[in-house]
Amino acid sequence: MTAAHVELGRVAGVRRLIGGDGLGVVLALAALVVWVSNSPFPSIVSSDAQTEERAATAEPGAAPDAERAVRREHKFGGYGGVSYTHPSAVRIVNPGLTDFTASGFEWIGRPFKSPIYYGLRTQHWLPGALTGTMIDFTHAKAIAVKDDVATFSGVLNGEPLPPSAKVGDVFTHLEFSHGHNMLTLNGLVRLPWSLLPVRPYFGLGGGASFPHTEVGLRAETGKRTYEYQFAGFAGQVLAGIEIPLGRASLFFEYKFTYAPYSVPLSHEPKGWVFVTDVWRQFWAWWTGEKPPGGMLTTTLASHHAISGVLVRTSSAVPVKK
Repeated sequence: MTAAHVELGRVAGVRRLIGGDGLGVVLALAALVVWVSNSPFPSIVSSDAQTEERAATAEPGAAPDAERAVRREHKFGGYGGVSYTHPSAVRIVNPGLTDFTASGFEWIGRPFKSPIYYGLRTQHWLPGALTGTMIDFTHAKAIAVKDDVATFSGVLNGEPLPPSAKVGDVFTHLEFSHGHNMLTLNGLVRLPWSLLPVRPYFGLGGGASFPHTEVGLRAETGKRTYEYQFAGFAGQVLAGIEIPLGRASLFFEYKFTYAPYSVPLSHEPKGWVFVTDVWRQFWAWWTGEKPPGGMLTTTLASHHAISGVLVRTSSAVPVKK
């Protein structure tokens, strides 16, 4: 075995390890929930129900000092789920060579195949408030099936494409499978606790999408784009219910995400570290370097059904009377 084979084996091993990030996240969150649920330090953790009960029963002027403490509520956790992405047209434009559109095929999510569907989020609520904020990261996937028949129009490398063909006859790869990543800042509204042991909530937010683009064309032998990229704006709306379990809670949620993509086909075949990939994309844009494969545009509109665990913590903040 040559040194080159050894190095390739090491790189492949690292990629397999990173590719299993979803499993690692789930296990870490499970361990965290168990630890918090059995924490010997209850003074730093409280549920919002307990906080509101104390606030409701406190008498005016009960605090003898010039200052009193209120408790801001923080929640953090993670989730898994499934997604469905609507069919969308994919257009690739490389001026003077290529300008074609592919449509009429399906995107699939494969949520339980590594890297699995997962998400991470953190929330912040003021004491007793019905509104809050949330930072939400979603890792989904959108993969074109090579056996699907698509409709084509336009030219590829100056040659007209047939009106219909299998996706795999034109593309060697067409997917965002590490994945269809979105980071959003959201506003939240929750309903007051009712007699039922659930609490409905709603949210709306926007941010950016950072897909891992994997695109290759059969007419461009040996050329493939394989890297993380900034693709543009992403937005989402959501609705769900939360079920309290002491210091932790379960939630079940539906959300709809909308992400117009505009990604450069850089023909970079080895990108897989987020920071260096996005920096390379930014530097190419800053210096005016044109992507050798042109630009790919599409829009991914997706429905998500998710469930997960949140852990509550709180921080005391002095407030003057």
